[in-house]
Amino acid sequence: MDVEERLSLIMRYPTEEVLTVDELRQYLESGAKLRHYIGFEISGYIHIGTGIVSLSKVVDLQRAGVEVSILLADIHSWLNNKLGGDLDTIRKVANTYYVETFKRVIELLGGDPGSVRFLMASDLYHNNDEYWYLILDLARITNLSDIRHSLTILGRKMGESVPMSWLVYPLLQVADVFVIGSHIAHGGIDQRKAYVLAREVALKTKFYPLMLNGERVKPIALFHSLIPALNITGRESKEELSEMKMSKSLPDTAIFLHDAAEEIRQKILKAYCPPREVTMNPVMELAHLFAFRERRSKPFVIERPQQYGGGRMEFWTFEELTKAYSEGKVHPLDLKNAVAEEVINYLDPIIKWFHGGPGTRLLEDMSNIMRITR
Repeated sequence: MDVEERLSLIMRYPTEEVLTVDELRQYLESGAKLRHYIGFEISGYIHIGTGIVSLSKVVDLQRAGVEVSILLADIHSWLNNKLGGDLDTIRKVANTYYVETFKRVIELLGGDPGSVRFLMASDLYHNNDEYWYLILDLARITNLSDIRHSLTILGRKMGESVPMSWLVYPLLQVADVFVIGSHIAHGGIDQRKAYVLAREVALKTKFYPLMLNGERVKPIALFHSLIPALNITGRESKEELSEMKMSKSLPDTAIFLHDAAEEIRQKILKAYCPPREVTMNPVMELAHLFAFRERRSKPFVIERPQQYGGGRMEFWTFEELTKAYSEGKVHPLDLKNAVAEEVINYLDPIIKWFHGGPGTRLLEDMSNIMRITR
């Protein structure tokens, strides 16, 4: 596979932005083995934003010859009081439910789970003075404005009442990039500010310099798009919409990997899907992800009821669907019905894995933990 083919794999949907594409091409052209990482908080059931969107890009990078790593962010999750703030529970869930589910999904997506490095964040820090020197060094070369800018909308609005742990969090995110030695730091577009900060300090830190063929370099920041929450209203500001992704803590906003077929169908039928609107439309995003990310061997079909003009509509590309929907040729309900079937068929292997397959026990254990930690 040549450089342009590798670059095309990395850049395809759901990639939303790369900082920078020219640098990424240069890194690929260098012939060096590139390392990647993406980190996940351990915070509850895995939904398709994490399980399909994020991991589909991990598989793309793997196919492009990049060494991929998944960071199980136990300390970060503890700082944010996830799963009741119980570190032992967080680590147990990370090593069982998260690792095994991620492996199954990577396999479903056509990747090789055996060659993915799974790292526990606390293992990076244990008996590692250099890590803590790096944290202090980052604190030395950044300022409060830098850190506040890296927070969510809520964190920025809280002013002086923002928890100190929230201000420490971006330093951990930045440090992880360099401790793991990641040439490609990967996350959702909501992580943009933290990884921009990592690029800004990359040539200034005195610890864990990021090297490529003997030269110090900046990490490439790769951001994938987010599936909007199913219950957005369209009245949110542009900034608010950028952070209104599917949420584990709000089940009606998200489709979980273990959801039964009828649950998925009902969630999609209730989802926000305004006529003719294709941006920040969660149903259109689901169509893009499940129906058009890979090259199709058969068309995506929308069946229209006879009483409303009827007829079968076939689409081979997302662009064709976008054009038809924006012109009002596709009714939202017809789109929802077609997308629901596509999502259900795609997720069927993982649904069966959780219900009656090897993942059944994992789901039962996770359900018990969720009841205890709520």
